Amino acid sequence: MERIGLIGAGRAGTALGAALAAAGHPLVGVTARSSASRERAARLLPHVPVLTADEVTTRADVVLVAVPDDLIKDVAEQLPLTSSQYVVHPSGTHGLQALPQQPATPVALHPAMTFPGGAVSLEGVMFTATAPDEAREMVERLVKAVGAQVQWVAEEQRAHYHAGLVHGANHLTTLVTQALAVLREAGVADPAATLRPLVTATLDNTLRSGHHALTGPIARGDVDTVVAHLEGLRDRTASTYAELARATVELAAADGRLDPDTAARFYQVLTGEPGERYRTGEAPR
Repeated sequence: MERIGLIGAGRAGTALGAALAAAGHPLVGVTARSSASRERAARLLPHVPVLTADEVTTRADVVLVAVPDDLIKDVAEQLPLTSSQYVVHPSGTHGLQALPQQPATPVALHPAMTFPGGAVSLEGVMFTATAPDEAREMVERLVKAVGAQVQWVAEEQRAHYHAGLVHGANHLTTLVTQALAVLREAGVADPAATLRPLVTATLDNTLRSGHHALTGPIARGDVDTVVAHLEGLRDRTASTYAELARATVELAAADGRLDPDTAARFYQVLTGEPGERYRTGEAPR
């Protein structure tokens, strides 16, 4: 089992460290500078000593640099790494270029999971890795130890990969938060209970069937319903609704669920511009 050294006691780092320790990998030390980090390390890693970065590094086989993305390079290049070690960061958007030229073998290893600040089960989570061939066996061993899966992505595609995750997960939080506010404004006493079954079923169906899971007024061609929605929405929520509705129109038109005239009517309602490009087949696909 590799000895793990943790640089940074943020939410992701401590959760990953706790999962690796529970899987049998010795956690030799953690750095924790702020009071919040020290409290988190004490709570999630109670038997792991809080050490300096140099002390953590010299005791470890794998050094996990779990600091904010913009600090990875600066932090990593200060560590006394050797050619027998691996230096790993869990950033999604950055690849190996975030780690400076050094003796240690670099690895970018991102878990597609949210870390709210406590212990997190990594069972079935997909880790996306970028690494030299000589690191693959070690990466697969670490990931499988915590019950997760691993896939590989090219260095130049990491930002593109991470954009997909952010758009599907972080922006989902924004969307659902806006929807809860609209329901609350409509007098719904428990917006979360009202929305939960619908959102849960929609998400499950979409992950299983993609765009074929689309339902609702746009899929049905109900232009007047969308007009009524826009009249009742305000400010940022109205603009978010209109932009997502336009993307939904393009999706439904592309797979033939909307005829060109209906798609053009939707486009005019949503943008205030003529939708002739839908009638002429020039709309985005």
